[in-house]
Amino acid sequence: MQHSATIFNGAISALVTPFNNGEVDYGSLETLVGYQLQNGISGFVVNGTTAESPTLTSAEVSKIFSQVRSQAGANFPIILGTGSNSTAKTIEATKKASEMGANAALVVVPYYNKPPQRGLVEHFKAVAKNSDVPVILYNVPGRTITSMTVDTIAELAETKNILGIKEATGDIKFDQEIMNRVPKSFLMLSGDDPTYLEFLKLGGKGVISVMSNIITKESARWTQLMTTGKVAEAEADFKKYLKLIGLMYCEANPIPLKWMLYKKGIIKSPEMRLPLVALDSKFHAEITTEMQTLGLI
Repeated sequence: MQHSATIFNGAISALVTPFNNGEVDYGSLETLVGYQLQNGISGFVVNGTTAESPTLTSAEVSKIFSQVRSQAGANFPIILGTGSNSTAKTIEATKKASEMGANAALVVVPYYNKPPQRGLVEHFKAVAKNSDVPVILYNVPGRTITSMTVDTIAELAETKNILGIKEATGDIKFDQEIMNRVPKSFLMLSGDDPTYLEFLKLGGKGVISVMSNIITKESARWTQLMTTGKVAEAEADFKKYLKLIGLMYCEANPIPLKWMLYKKGIIKSPEMRLPLVALDSKFHAEITTEMQTLGLI
């Protein structure tokens, strides 16, 4: 398990899905992936929250994954988001992830139907048992309402084929409690950009990131500095970007991020799929100013 987990260390981008006139814009996707690869990203998540996964068809997910895999290469770590609030559908999607050539499946806590903790345990065990690829748990109560407890995570950490967790509460005390309970080989990835460096200090191995879509080189550099003991240098540089990172959440992710990528010329349009809509114009000036201050545009 430890050997396979190490390929997911570092900054991993949860890729956006560029749209143009209602369709996936594969040209912009190619530009985005190229930008990421040139700037030192460690891996990708396809079909995550940032990809507007609820609005993508299975055919679109397959085509997007195929393009990203072809561009990044056979040995590049790619995680596919397969989770839903139906265990049967999640198992089906996770089986497809293996067939497509994903290195792991990212499985979110079931949303809307609010399972108790014992339901979460059974859900993730069933998915792991029926998957040919390692499973990474995804705890994000800001979107799912239900949160896994430390006890639940500790139990699942001992389950065969469950590799690790993307922990997106941003609660560093909670993260510390998890790390105190799980085996050293259990992969701990942050899912919360603002607290990422604090997470690494605790012993986290990386981040599945929104910010790394656009500040890719910086995200990779901070990770490198933190893992080589240059903590003060990483923290000083990270501080400069905190306002921009905050602005990425002025509306629901990935609305602001897509507008930033559009403004930088990486994607052709800031278009979203309903029920999400493009960034409110009242935020345009402040984001433009901050991007100019940081030399992003």
